[in-house]
Amino acid sequence: MANGLDEVVAAETVLSDVDGLGGRLTIRGHSLGDLAGRWSYARVVRLLLDGFFDDLPGDAELAARLGGARTEVFDRLAPSLRLLAPLEIYSAMRAGIALLPDGETLADALRLIAAPAVLTPALLRLRRGEQPIAPDGKADHATDMLRMLRGSAPSPALANALDTYLVTVCDHGLNASTFATRVVASTQAGLTPSVLAGLGALKGPLHGGAPGPVIEMLDAIAAHGDAATWLRDEIAHGERIMGFGHRIYRVRDPRADVLKAVVRKLGGEGDTGRRLAFAETVEQTALDVLRVAKPQRSLQTNVEFYTALVLEAAGFPPEAFSNVFAAGRVAGWVAHAREQQTTGRLIRPQSRYIGPVPDLVA
Repeated sequence: MANGLDEVVAAETVLSDVDGLGGRLTIRGHSLGDLAGRWSYARVVRLLLDGFFDDLPGDAELAARLGGARTEVFDRLAPSLRLLAPLEIYSAMRAGIALLPDGETLADALRLIAAPAVLTPALLRLRRGEQPIAPDGKADHATDMLRMLRGSAPSPALANALDTYLVTVCDHGLNASTFATRVVASTQAGLTPSVLAGLGALKGPLHGGAPGPVIEMLDAIAAHGDAATWLRDEIAHGERIMGFGHRIYRVRDPRADVLKAVVRKLGGEGDTGRRLAFAETVEQTALDVLRVAKPQRSLQTNVEFYTALVLEAAGFPPEAFSNVFAAGRVAGWVAHAREQQTTGRLIRPQSRYIGPVPDLVA
């Protein structure tokens, strides 16, 4: 039996392929490098949904309909935002999405894809004592998300950084949240319950909750003053070094390279430039320390390390990093749910009982 279902093939998919040995990520026939920074998030949404909705429009109209979906989500949920805001930020977003109507149409799918991008800025503003800002349905998805957060239009470089991030994390094989999504979708429960299942799995610190602790690690190392000593002490105490190692990749996570390039474009002088230079030093030190401390394992930089820097530069606090992760991954969840509904069957694995056996009566 495979512990944790390692190497078990549980689905056939056209959506993405993770090559852990080669360090490659393919999304519907395109390498990540061909998409990230070149295709808008809305265009990648259309790529993922292609074939799963009969009325799927072209790129421009799909982007316009996604903008309309952001406005619809805001209008539907605005009366509930103040009730949700005191909750932990991820739970508040998940509760807001649960209030959306369920259905199987393209409009239902686009509402679900739009929801994290609308709810996260609105909830953050309310928690800061500021008024939520309504979406601009004509704006680019990432630009609008930042505008709703900041209260003004972001720089093109910052908008491109967030857009690239959303594309980078839009889908990634049969990870924990995507598998949870497909399990629920296989019961024909509907798109909204399926996405809510993905949201539940993404919250865990071993999945979508991982980027936030990277910031805590960088801050702790900065306060300590000696990266190598701090890292060795953590390893000696059995602590995990956040931002390094991956369940599938045995070489460097290709998403880390994409996001490192994004952060470099945002760098230069000032706080962002200094933060990047410090993070690169920590990264190299961590790789050297891990190579010596755990020579039997290939612990390379993963997506969470540079995710933390991109989202910090964009103005999101660490407690909202998982929300932004969800804002990108939700498109993949919706596509996987539709694929499971149309081509799969009820997911019902077997378990092996290892408990006590009752006495048999002769």
